[in-house]
Amino acid sequence: MWGVSQRVAFLGLGIMGSRMAANLVRGGFEVTVWNRTTEKAEQFAAEHGVRSAPSAAQAAADCDVVITMVVDGPQVEHVLLGEDGAAAGARQGTLFVDCSTIGPTITRSIGATLAQQEFRMLDAPVTGSSPRAQDGTLTIMVGGERADYDFAEPLLETMGAMIVYAGPLGQGQMVKLINNAVAAVNATVVGEALLVGARAGVDLDALVTVMGNGSGASTMLELKADPMRKHDYRTLFKLEHMLKDVRLCLEEGQAVGAPFASAAFTREILIAGMGRGHGEDDFAALIEVLEGAAGTKL
Repeated sequence: MWGVSQRVAFLGLGIMGSRMAANLVRGGFEVTVWNRTTEKAEQFAAEHGVRSAPSAAQAAADCDVVITMVVDGPQVEHVLLGEDGAAAGARQGTLFVDCSTIGPTITRSIGATLAQQEFRMLDAPVTGSSPRAQDGTLTIMVGGERADYDFAEPLLETMGAMIVYAGPLGQGQMVKLINNAVAAVNATVVGEALLVGARAGVDLDALVTVMGNGSGASTMLELKADPMRKHDYRTLFKLEHMLKDVRLCLEEGQAVGAPFASAAFTREILIAGMGRGHGEDDFAALIEVLEGAAGTKL
């Protein structure tokens, strides 16, 4: 069992990571933070009364667990295995927990390299966007050795309300990719439905109410219909990050011979959203592409 004296290095303090790390501090863990932008790590450390480190290697020194929350596979690889990466400063037996969404293939490759150095690894991507990261109610999908999962579970419970063991290393990633692809497809369908309603002169309040209380209900309807109608793209989850996840899901599906045609269509919508300059916006901005195709503004 974990105690409050357990030491955790948290690497990556973006929209999600900063909130997750704050929950670890509130949970009583001894946290050291690192971020590519040093000023952000120093600001977090001052605000939360923890230590910041100038490098990932120094952050990992003498820690029991190293958590990464960065953008993509190459970044995870660099932060963990680079010249001044966490593995260079960690002690043997350290457990690495990657909460980024990078896909199972590169996860297993990184895990194999860490294992050669007598480290352990879990992949633990999260879903729930920034509000749930803020209040510690994320859903976390975990792949790796069951014993490592059991060891890390109390720590993960500080950041998430639902912790799901998905199987061997990489399977947490695969579950996350499929889930996000479904979410992106659903958001696209919600946008198309709103536009059909608008073109047909339907009261959109009535449409959303009926769908929300009928078989058309979904989390994406609840979360994205209003921002789409208001063209409010304040970022909960960046469009460019959703595109990355959908692309990774399609690549993994192709590798095992499983088509995902609706996700492939949605990938093209997200690519067009990037082309319109919405990569940094919330992925609700995909409505801009759909509006262009329909010749209608909500």
